[in-house]
Amino acid sequence: GRPVGAVHPEGRRAVFVGDLVDRGPDSPGVLRLVMGMCAGGSAMAVAGNHDVKFARALGGAKVTLNHGLDKTMEQLDAVVAEGERGFPDAVRAFIEGLPEHLVLDGGALVIAHAGLKEAYHGRESGAVRSFALYGDVTGERTPQGFPVRRAWEAEYTGDAMVVYGHTPSVAAGWVNNTICVDTACVFGGSLTALRYPERELASVASGGTYAPITAPLRDPAEVAAKAAARAGAQSGTGGSLDGD
Repeated sequence: GRPVGAVHPEGRRAVFVGDLVDRGPDSPGVLRLVMGMCAGGSAMAVAGNHDVKFARALGGAKVTLNHGLDKTMEQLDAVVAEGERGFPDAVRAFIEGLPEHLVLDGGALVIAHAGLKEAYHGRESGAVRSFALYGDVTGERTPQGFPVRRAWEAEYTGDAMVVYGHTPSVAAGWVNNTICVDTACVFGGSLTALRYPERELASVASGGTYAPITAPLRDPAEVAAKAAARAGAQSGTGGSLDGD
């Protein structure tokens, strides 16, 4: 492949939260950019569940070509047909070398594709990897076939800020000390980044709608409201007294 370098003008380092492939118009181009930035030291990345499935397919595993993976494979075939025969192996090695989560800034910042509860920060196990890639899943499926995910962030009380993606949301919003920056870019939303430690958000509108929305988008305001109501009920301050 042809890695593409990119450097922030102020020397900031980008951290990608995973799912670099599927549904978009140019997954190979995204991979070139991220691979080049990581190789040049201007970026870091964690693996997403789409990335892991893509790497398995590149390794010869029989996987279902759905949720955009069919489009990614077609794009990759076109790259190989243009003469970049070594690109698939380079991509597979890159993805397989990605961590499932990162603990940065002395433990003050945690990055994981689908988020990570406090007990798993800095640990390695099958359970940690599953949570980081897929979230706190129940084992059930929605009518659309997607895993049912518990809102772990509503119960999060950790000191570390957790930044993640995975669940397309109507907007990026804080729930306790966590934030999901997946703002449904591929569905016509926007691409969002968090500036750390300023806690500032930057976003650009999507260049188009590349896939139909098949499930309701997550609303962080609703999750935060439920978290506040639960906390109030547990502390006994959920109600109010009216005076004369």
